Amino acid sequence: MFHQIDAWAIALGFAVAMFASWYLGWRLGRRLHPEPGEDPGTKFTDASMALLGLLLAFTFSMAMVRHDQRRLAVVAESNAVGDFNTCVSMLKDPKRSNLQIVIRDYTHQQLDQLRRLLPPTEEDNAVQQSRETHAKMTDLVAQAMDGSPLDLALTTTLNNLTSTYASRLAAYDEILPWSIVLLLLLSSIVPSFLIGMKQGETHKLHHSGTLSFIVLVSLVIFVTLDLNQPRRGLIRVNREPLERLSKSLDM
Repeated sequence: MFHQIDAWAIALGFAVAMFASWYLGWRLGRRLHPEPGEDPGTKFTDASMALLGLLLAFTFSMAMVRHDQRRLAVVAESNAVGDFNTCVSMLKDPKRSNLQIVIRDYTHQQLDQLRRLLPPTEEDNAVQQSRETHAKMTDLVAQAMDGSPLDLALTTTLNNLTSTYASRLAAYDEILPWSIVLLLLLSSIVPSFLIGMKQGETHKLHHSGTLSFIVLVSLVIFVTLDLNQPRRGLIRVNREPLERLSKSLDM
């Protein structure tokens, strides 16, 4: 469910949940009387804040690493398609032209898949279409083989093309588990509740500090979840390598 919702909507839900937990803690704290001396409850608040900071850093790092892996996968796939096209350009017509048409259509196909957010059914159809194109490339390469040294280069670059495609699909499917997102939600609600209870107990409201805390935590969660959604959101994987390749193939 988390992966079907935009990151801003989830982050907004986190902010509402944090504010609600703070308000409940504040209402509860107003019914309590502050005890003289050092309050041991502040240690639990500090510990929960430290745990929240650790989880925010941990999840942001995981999302950033996965985003970088997707970017590198797109670069690798673009290079693989370009290498295969270079080998194909050494063939003679009509074998060369037939393969170059398939390569050009395949590149446009992959770009279209990266640009749009496809429903699950359409995404499965797109994967099946790509595999059918791989099979068509394999048949054309088999027909182009004539026992020359170029045969090895053709098969090697074709294998690399299909392998990098599979690697890109795996990189795009690698996202944060929903259990980590739930843990992040729980770790953000508990400190908000404890802070609200402490403010209610001392009858001292800190509007700016509380609001800043909720907004900053929500923004960090938004960026983390936006990085975690490769096919939607504001932060997208750079498609420039494939776009440059597509333009060169159209010339």
